[in-house]
Amino acid sequence: MMKKPKNREGVVYSTNPDFEYQDNEPEAIETCAPEAQNLRVQLDKKARAGKQVTLITGFVGTDDDLVSLSKRLKTLCGVGGSAKDGEIILQGDFRQKVGQFLQQESYKTKIII
Repeated sequence: MMKKPKNREGVVYSTNPDFEYQDNEPEAIETCAPEAQNLRVQLDKKARAGKQVTLITGFVGTDDDLVSLSKRLKTLCGVGGSAKDGEIILQGDFRQKVGQFLQQESYKTKIII
């Protein structure tokens, strides 16, 4: 029994000697330098039962770096939160505190009031 090759799409067999299979794997995202990041810090209350959260969007990089930055921000503010899909959510209104911290860390930050 022959195993089917993984992540090959659209071609069963080719007689072209220069043919290369196209992989279906997503490219690895590298984390941009803090100076190249454009982060937005804003207050969000939508679909959260009236609770306020500080929402940091615009992070470009790996999930590990996002989680690391999220952990530093949660420790700074002393609150809980989460990080996924390029967004960091902190429980409560900490726009000014988070904005100052990110600017000290050389991130381009825009605080939306």
